[in-house]
Amino acid sequence: MSKIRPGKVAAIDDVKARVDETTTALVTEYRGLTVAEISAVRRQLRTLGADYKVFKNTLVRRAISGTSVEPMGEFLEGPTAIAFVKGDVSAVAKALRDLAKASPKLVVKGGVLDGKSLTPADVAALADLPSRDVLLSMFAGALAAPLRNLAGLMKAVPQNLAYGLSALLEQKGGSPLPASSVEEEASGEVAAPAVTDETDVEAEAPTEATPEASEDVASEPAE
Repeated sequence: MSKIRPGKVAAIDDVKARVDETTTALVTEYRGLTVAEISAVRRQLRTLGADYKVFKNTLVRRAISGTSVEPMGEFLEGPTAIAFVKGDVSAVAKALRDLAKASPKLVVKGGVLDGKSLTPADVAALADLPSRDVLLSMFAGALAAPLRNLAGLMKAVPQNLAYGLSALLEQKGGSPLPASSVEEEASGEVAAPAVTDETDVEAEAPTEATPEASEDVASEPAE
């Protein structure tokens, strides 16, 4: 069995070190791209937390054998450059899709995500996802919405109850609650009952007419 040359050993160790840092990688074919174009792709992906580099397929197969990223071996055909992703994989997939549109010579062949193989269609689906920051913002908004709704509900319940009672009195033939009473009930304050004049109470109290009283009324001149 022939020994592997030191240069190849270093390349294998390089791939293994990258695999130890991340279990997510996207595989591309760069046939026809210039060195300058590959360097431009590398610089852009680096800003998104991905390390993009050209590798020999045979060395990569040796390096990933028995690891969690071994499924990407099916895409190691032709001139291959791999983006090992340590950041937002959807952002990297989106960048590669846009770069491929600008330069059709760059082809996204697939990849691996947490030990699962990704087809080109899977990578395209990842590219359509919102970014990590947007997803976190959406999640935070979803958590905050029920709290806001609960606060609004607690505020609306007393007011709705007061108006409901007023409507019920109207239906039963009673006098509706005055607007001030409805507002007081909505705010949780109950107005004290009004004091009735004693003369009114006496006037409303039923009395039996006596002959003397009748004569007094009859003898008084009409106004």
